[in-house]
Amino acid sequence: MSEKELIKQLKKLPSEAQQEAADFVEFLSKKYLQQSEETDSSKKESILESSFRGMWKDREDMQDSTKWVRELRKSRFSD
Repeated sequence: MSEKELIKQLKKLPSEAQQEAADFVEFLSKKYLQQSEETDSSKKESILESSFRGMWKDREDMQDSTKWVRELRKSRFSD
């Protein structure tokens, strides 16, 4: 059934039935949105399994990352 035909059929229904149809569409929307979100979250890679984890482990200047960032900011943003 096309969208146009669906709307035509919906308009023929009494207002109570139209509301019931609207409620059902809302229910289906929430159901499939939730399933979609669950599928998307299961595809997300854990940061612990990421290929980027440990990419700078051999850099001596980044052993203390906080100190490294402070020094970088000092050199870039000092007057």
